[in-house]
Amino acid sequence: MEEVSDNKTTRSFNDELDHIRRMAIDLRDVLMQQREALKASGFRLPPGTTTTLNDIARRLDVTRNRVGAIEHERDQYRALADVAALINSSLDLTQVLNEVMDTIIQLSGAERGYLMLRNEETGGLEFRIARNMDRQTIDSSAFEVSRSVVGRVAESGEAIMTTNAQEDHRFQHSESIVGYSLRSILCVPLKVKDEVTGVIYTDNKSLSELFTERSRDLMVAFANQAAVAIENARLFARVKATLDEISEMKKLQDNVFASIASGVITTNTEDRITLINRRAQQILDLMLEQDQVGVGLRDVLPPLDARFDTLVEQAAHSEQRLIGVEFETEMVGRGQVNLSMNFSPLKDAHENIQGVAIVLDDLTETKRREAQIAGVRRYLPTEVVDGIRSSASLKLGGTRQTISILFADIRGFSTFSEQLDPERLVEIINTYMTMASDAIHVHQGVLDKFMGDAVMALYNTPLRPQEDHALRAVRSAWTMREEIQAYHQTVDELDRLQFGTGIHTGEAVVGNVGSPSRLDYTAMGDSVNLAKRLQEVARPMQILLSDETYQIVKDHVEAVELEPIQVKGRTQYTRVYELISVV
Repeated sequence: MEEVSDNKTTRSFNDELDHIRRMAIDLRDVLMQQREALKASGFRLPPGTTTTLNDIARRLDVTRNRVGAIEHERDQYRALADVAALINSSLDLTQVLNEVMDTIIQLSGAERGYLMLRNEETGGLEFRIARNMDRQTIDSSAFEVSRSVVGRVAESGEAIMTTNAQEDHRFQHSESIVGYSLRSILCVPLKVKDEVTGVIYTDNKSLSELFTERSRDLMVAFANQAAVAIENARLFARVKATLDEISEMKKLQDNVFASIASGVITTNTEDRITLINRRAQQILDLMLEQDQVGVGLRDVLPPLDARFDTLVEQAAHSEQRLIGVEFETEMVGRGQVNLSMNFSPLKDAHENIQGVAIVLDDLTETKRREAQIAGVRRYLPTEVVDGIRSSASLKLGGTRQTISILFADIRGFSTFSEQLDPERLVEIINTYMTMASDAIHVHQGVLDKFMGDAVMALYNTPLRPQEDHALRAVRSAWTMREEIQAYHQTVDELDRLQFGTGIHTGEAVVGNVGSPSRLDYTAMGDSVNLAKRLQEVARPMQILLSDETYQIVKDHVEAVELEPIQVKGRTQYTRVYELISVV
């Protein structure tokens, strides 16, 4: 409304000046027409009357032009204020740059305007936008500016104006001014806190004297406003980019937390939950759609022993990381549950503790499987159980390779068993079998099976390859003998049982034998049979070695060669050695 009133007042004032001017001219014309008539009647006009009227008309024209100039200047400053308010009302950098460039063309009357901003990383000026007097964007390939002028303004921070660049001695050596036929040029800096952040450049190829000192001052005032608006928009763009990055990182973090196989809970210093992922909710049997943030930590956990509170305090105050702490508890609907937890202090960017991070894993099924496997290990060789990776590993078949086989059998067991009740008999047998089993395991043999009062062990199986398998078998037999002899010193003579042992090294097929519904991991072949036959002919506490085994271990044992024997199932005699000691 104020602008409309001002424009109306200005038009009324201009109309009044025009009216007075016309009256002065009309009066001059009338006096000139009456001059001759008055002269004939003896009257004369005062000297300078018509000249004065002409001067009045001229002065009225000058006044009217000055009023027009003042009006134009007022409009420019009003436009400056309006546009400054407009560009400062937006934080969109592209919109701000477009508004700035359109205003530059409007205020200066230039043919073209260019805006360059300083690159924050390199410090160099970069073209950001260019417009012509029709508010059309000029393509970057058509940028034609005086780089010498731009460089001076960017370096000095002072505006440069020339009314005829072709004749301006300051730019007589500037190839761009001569080559582009530039005439009127006005270039002002964009400054924020006395630091040049960019340059506004305008020019006109055809008109000289286009820019004035008033144009320069007006452009400088506008540039100061524009620089702040542009810097605010750039700052907003940086903040927005940072927020977008943070948002993306938060989204990524949420996706990572959601996909982690372990449960994750973070708390603040008041032990209230700040984050809980889906896996933690599943482990704790919480409702997935219910927001747990802000809930007390102990309100979502099942009952835990006193260690839990102590560990949380340690992580929060002593900055200790506590790994793999296991808890056993009861949960409604699940029964006994086994949990493993890691506790870590939660710190911000300044290393200040903001709470505690807890990573928890549900070990319930793992513990249950371990208990089941532990039971299976009592019936199958440990190596067999450990070697089961998939159902494919349970198929029938075997591998042919050289192994060492140990057989040990209790002598006189049938007669011994007749004198005892079954419970006592099993107790004594278990004692001896435990000593035999321990001796085999000490030297990393595979305990194949117990056969009543006998035991069978294998060395260098596919499950446990061993280069010194023959020596391991011999040392197992010797350890077994020493342990039994030591045990005999502690028991009644009636409870003293003695093993006969045979060892042979040779080729055999090792693998799963039986049927698809019942497998047995063992070795088969003539080598196994020979070891068994040597055991059968061995006297109590005697260890017999085949020639094949002896030739491998002879540098580590003391042995006596016996008379060759003919074992059951073989026509040829077999060379046999009795083990005396092991080095």
